[in-house]
Amino acid sequence: MESRVYDKAYKFAIRIVKGYKYLCETKQEYILSKQLLRSGTSIGANIAEANGAISQADFRAKMSIAYK
Repeated sequence: MESRVYDKAYKFAIRIVKGYKYLCETKQEYILSKQLLRSGTSIGANIAEANGAISQADFRAKMSIAYK
């Protein structure tokens, strides 16, 4: 199921990955850049997981994690 929230999260993740690649190419990579990559790309994964929720409460809980 496609949604505007998922599309925005996907586009955000693409920007995060490009930013991370830039930092790696310019040798400005630090520990925080790896954390940025992990946290920036996990939003879409959490939204996708929420779409497969088994109940409305489960959906809300998983979307809450994505929101954080």
